[in-house]
Amino acid sequence: MTHSPPRPGPESGTGTAPRPTTRFRLRRHTRRAWLVTHVIVSVGWLGLTLCLLTLAIAGATSEASTTDEMAYRAMRTFSDWLLAPLALLTALSGLVLSLGTPWGLARHWWVWIKFVLTLALIAASLLALRGVIGHAADQVAAGAEVHAQDLVMGPAVSLTAYVFLTAISVLKPWGLTRHGQRKRDAELAARRAGRGTPERAA
Repeated sequence: MTHSPPRPGPESGTGTAPRPTTRFRLRRHTRRAWLVTHVIVSVGWLGLTLCLLTLAIAGATSEASTTDEMAYRAMRTFSDWLLAPLALLTALSGLVLSLGTPWGLARHWWVWIKFVLTLALIAASLLALRGVIGHAADQVAAGAEVHAQDLVMGPAVSLTAYVFLTAISVLKPWGLTRHGQRKRDAELAARRAGRGTPERAA
């Protein structure tokens, strides 16, 4: 979820950020603004998921129908008002930071896996989890039985995925993709050719 600012240095297959020459680059102040936005909405999405999991567990373990109803109604309010904005802003800000910094979107495995997994989480949250929460809120309001395990499972899986995304954001594992290796080789060849041009001219 969170992109840390790239560290200057020669590109390698480890976690060190490259310094390629591309068409689109964010200016320093703009990049910082996007980075702050990305951190805020990413942490907000993580906190929202933790809240949903806590409410789901409270509803599943409570023997009082009033507690169940309050928990599932609160889950519905949170998911209806906050889930879509936080999820979409996380993906958008992450995409801008990827394309506007030397990390790129498909150059490093950790960035690419983060982006793909984030899209999968957005689809699961908006298309499945919100529906399950809304159905549970309607059922408990009508006095019907609610399958609490479905409400617990969704936020639990999402929370696990967010912890994984945070970990690879810090560790930056796996090195370059094949696309990143080709870009690195092309940039190195262009630099060598640029340094060799004056010698040939002389």
